[in-house]
Amino acid sequence: QRRAQVVEQIKSVLEYPDAPAELKAAAQGWLDAKDDAEASKKASEVLEAEVKKAVDTWGEDCPGTIEMKKLYANRDVFVKPSFWVFGGDGWAYDIGYGGLDHVLASGENINIMVFDTEVYSNTGGQASKATPTGAVAQFAAAGKAVKKKDLAQIAMSYGYIYVAQISMGASYQQTLNALIEAESYDGPSLIIAYAPCINHGNKNGMGKSITTEKQAVETGYWNIFRFDPRKEAPLTVDSKPATGEYQDFINNEVRYTSLKLAFPERAEELFKKAEEQAKAKYENLVKQQEAQNK
Repeated sequence: QRRAQVVEQIKSVLEYPDAPAELKAAAQGWLDAKDDAEASKKASEVLEAEVKKAVDTWGEDCPGTIEMKKLYANRDVFVKPSFWVFGGDGWAYDIGYGGLDHVLASGENINIMVFDTEVYSNTGGQASKATPTGAVAQFAAAGKAVKKKDLAQIAMSYGYIYVAQISMGASYQQTLNALIEAESYDGPSLIIAYAPCINHGNKNGMGKSITTEKQAVETGYWNIFRFDPRKEAPLTVDSKPATGEYQDFINNEVRYTSLKLAFPERAEELFKKAEEQAKAKYENLVKQQEAQNK
């Protein structure tokens, strides 16, 4: 709201009949660059200097002096601000989903990062709507029977939300691309990040989370992609076809192997089901990408 006010103030500068040419040029330059994170920095430096000059040299009886002082007081929002919300999957997929959906649907320029641990990590490891088929968690002691909610597809269905799934260990570049694209998008952005958690009981250990993130993508357990509404073909699937075995990945985690120990037949059934769901999810993404490129 403050920045919107600044925009109107700067537009009014262009209408001052006696404003110096340098001030008007700085005002126009800022208006042209205000929505570009990098370009707005230089434009803001120039504008701030010219506004300060006006505040220091214009007399108190000058009609524009008061407005220049107000404008100078708001100089902290000259550079394009970047708004981010951070939360876990329990909040985003489940207990706070109504609020998340409301913010995404608003069309406002806000970025949301979801750390997807696939379980309520902070409150004892309860199952959430992000918990995958076959995973053991509180309230899912015999393995979750239904598949994970596809938050990314729900968000993409709006058509005007930037959406990405990332896994930093699988691709640093894809992670960086997603963050830069989300920040630069003038609208709501949702980034869902695969986040290894101590509740997973991964045999790699938490000190090797980057390795786990890489394995999750290589085995098709987790897909990385970007959906940018600015593009004619918005969906880019960054995941490649799986080169590792899905069940090798899940059998490396206690949240899955504990089911095999307690209920071996159920584990076999649910693990097969989970693997089929993972393959179908990736194939659906590829089909969406191919369809838009025709």
